[in-house]
Amino acid sequence: MTYTLPPLNALRAFEAAARHLSFKLAAHELHVTPAAVGQQVKALEARLGVQLFERLHKQLILTAAGQAYLPGVSEGFRQIADATSQLKPEGAVLLQLGVHGGIDLRRLELAEFRGAHADIGLRVLQPAGLHELVEGKVDLLIARGVGHHPGYRCDRVDEGSGPGDWLIAPEGTADCPEIVSFRKWLRTLPAENASANRRPRLVGIRR
Repeated sequence: MTYTLPPLNALRAFEAAARHLSFKLAAHELHVTPAAVGQQVKALEARLGVQLFERLHKQLILTAAGQAYLPGVSEGFRQIADATSQLKPEGAVLLQLGVHGGIDLRRLELAEFRGAHADIGLRVLQPAGLHELVEGKVDLLIARGVGHHPGYRCDRVDEGSGPGDWLIAPEGTADCPEIVSFRKWLRTLPAENASANRRPRLVGIRR
């Protein structure tokens, strides 16, 4: 059976904006800009041929079509989330890694990490930010432009003096074996170079 589905990113944008009745709050949840949420919703409306929101001055209101569409979309995401939570990666220890939405996961060579660390079950949440780490939804976070956060160990992932990308872990668990293993893994990856296929390298530590 082939399912006829709109792009999932557009559905996520609609569902979050409909729950919050705000592109700004939806953007905060999805770690994108409000403009990006608005563009995704607009593209979804164009694809469906149906207006889902009334855009008033400083107010977002669901149309009748949007109100009818939201419960089914939300329930679909809930079922996917529930099914996903039942899956347990192989490995004696589960490591939940959060990754900033702007980072290409191919740079991290996660399949190779899993192959080299069969004892660690690695699960990735992307996009993710500091509030997922603070709330305990992830154990470890690769964030953009966060070089210092009280109570957390921050290791720079890339070279340079700008905002950069950082590996962040709570100080209380930063030296757990599975987190140490992932930190060492980043150190083994080649340094960034001028080619299009750039890869990260752990280059510094800031507490």
